[in-house]
Amino acid sequence: MQKITTLENGLRVVTQNMPGLETVSMGIWNAVGGRDEIETNNGVAHLLEHMAFKGTTTKNALQIAETIENVGGDINAYTSKEITAYYVKLLADDLHYGVDILTDILQNSTFAEDELNRERGVIIQEIGMYLDTPDDMIFDYWQEKAFPKQPMGRSILGKTDIIKNITRDEVKGFMTNNYNPKKMVISAAGKINHDEFVEMIKKSCTKLPVGNSKNREKANYVSGEYREEKKLEQIHLLLGFEGIDYHHDDYYSLLVFSSLLGGGMSSRLFQEIREKRGLVYGISSFSSAYTDTGMFGIYCGTGENQINELIPVLCNELNTSPTSISEKEINRGKAQLKASLMMGRESAFRRCESAARQLLVFDRIIEPSETLEKINDVSKQSVEKIAKQIVNGPITISSIGPIKNLEKVEQIQARIN
Repeated sequence: MQKITTLENGLRVVTQNMPGLETVSMGIWNAVGGRDEIETNNGVAHLLEHMAFKGTTTKNALQIAETIENVGGDINAYTSKEITAYYVKLLADDLHYGVDILTDILQNSTFAEDELNRERGVIIQEIGMYLDTPDDMIFDYWQEKAFPKQPMGRSILGKTDIIKNITRDEVKGFMTNNYNPKKMVISAAGKINHDEFVEMIKKSCTKLPVGNSKNREKANYVSGEYREEKKLEQIHLLLGFEGIDYHHDDYYSLLVFSSLLGGGMSSRLFQEIREKRGLVYGISSFSSAYTDTGMFGIYCGTGENQINELIPVLCNELNTSPTSISEKEINRGKAQLKASLMMGRESAFRRCESAARQLLVFDRIIEPSETLEKINDVSKQSVEKIAKQIVNGPITISSIGPIKNLEKVEQIQARIN
C-alpha cells in the first residue's frame, strides 16, 4: 500500500512498504527532459543529469560515488524526452545516505568549469558510440522526421557542436528555469517508514529550484523519411506511425495489438517474416506513449537482397492483422501485459519508478486492480478499432545500410491500405 504526502512547496513524497525486504529503492523524478530544451541547447537536460554527480558545495564527484558505494549501494540517473530521474538502491538502514546525496545534488551542485569540460568529452564519446550503433540511432532519425523542427524530434544526447559550446550558465540555468517542486516526485519502495522518510525529505529539501511549472511545446506529428546509404551487413529499418498518449481510452488495446503483431516468438511478424521466410534474424513491434502523443512501429534488420520481399510481406501484415485478430491472440496479449505488471510489482525499483511516473503523468497512483480491469476490458473490437486507426495514418520510415533496393516512402505508403 502506498502513502502520499504533499509538502508546502508542492513536492510530493510517495512510499510503498514491501514486507520481507531489507533494501529500499529511492529516487527523485522530475517532469523535465529533452522536450523542455530549445534548439540551441539541445542535449542540455542530459548534460545536466551528468553534471549533477560532478560535485556540490560539500562533496566532490568521488565523494558522491563513495558515499553510496561504500555501503554497497547503487546510484544512477537517466534522461528521457519527458523525465529526468536520479535514484539509489540501498540497504534500508543506509537510506539516509541516499537522501543526503540526491537532495544535495539537486540543490547544491557547483557545475565546476573543469568538471564541465571533462564531461563534454564523455558525452561526445557517448554520442560517437551511439552513432556507431545503427539499431539505436534508427529511432532518433525516425523521431526527427516524425516530429521535425520541434523538441520531440530532437536527440536526447544532443549534437556534438552544441555540447562542445554549452556554457556553465546554460547548464545551471536549465535547472533553475525548469526544475520545480511541483514537477517533482520523491518516491521510495522497499523497507520504508513513510512518516520518517517524509521528515527526512522536509529537512533536506529546503532550497529546491523553483523554475517554470509549465512551458512544454505540444508535439506535432508530421511524418517523413530518413534514408542513409551506409556500408553495413544489414539494412536497419524502422517503419512507424503516430501512436497514442498515456490518457487514450485504447492505450491497453494498442499494447495488446503490438504484442500480437510483433511482441514475441509467437507473434505474427516473427512467425511470418522470420520463421516461414527467413528474411530477418529479429523483428519486433512497439508502442510508446507520451503525455500528448505516441509512437507505434516495427523495427527489423534485413539483407540488401531480402528487402524487396520483406516490404510487401510487412505491409500485408499491417493491412490484414487488424481485421483477422483471433480471441486466442487477444488473450495471449492480455496475459503478457498482466504478467509484466505483476512481475514488476515484485521489484522495489520498478514500484518506486512506477509510482513516481504515475503521479507525474496522471496526478494519482493507479492501483494494480484498476490496471488489470482495463486490460480485462480489452476486446477483439477495441483492438481492431485502434489498430485500424493507427495503421491508416501516415507512415514515417528511417533506414540505414545498403538501401538501394528499398522502395521510397510514397511507394510503401501506397501498399498500406
